[in-house]
Amino acid sequence: MGSSSTPLAPEAAQLDLEHFLPYRLSVLSNRLSNAIARSYQQRFGLSVTEWRVLAVIGRYPGVSASEVAERTAMDKVAVSRAVGSLLAAGRIARDTHGEDRRRSVLHLTDAGEAIHAEVVPMALGYERALLSVLDAGERRTLGRLLDKLDGNGDRAAQAL
Repeated sequence: MGSSSTPLAPEAAQLDLEHFLPYRLSVLSNRLSNAIARSYQQRFGLSVTEWRVLAVIGRYPGVSASEVAERTAMDKVAVSRAVGSLLAAGRIARDTHGEDRRRSVLHLTDAGEAIHAEVVPMALGYERALLSVLDAGERRTLGRLLDKLDGNGDRAAQAL
């Protein structure tokens, strides 16, 4: 048999990363986070992870480290390291939950409150400047689209 009658293998699927939505969102998130992180890193010595932990505890006093990880979708180990660093720096405190002595909860200290009070306006100003290229309708649409994608992420993963 001189020629093979076996069909050629289909070309391997190609992934154009620059147009792959999860990649684009990840790169955008990293760029945006790193841009503002430089400001609070220089002023307060906070990493991106530490700021996110501080922000969640400021918004939801009395959360556990596990709840912080859930709310931020960050790795539990990264959250644990950030919590340890913030505890050591005296920016947060850990207490036991009133009803469940086995559960520890996190609160901002006075030092953490002071940093939070300074960084929040910086973050909001950065967000305003970032969104200034969008009109009000585009900002509302962006919010709705992000909510839709966020709500569909787990479902889409189950379809794999």
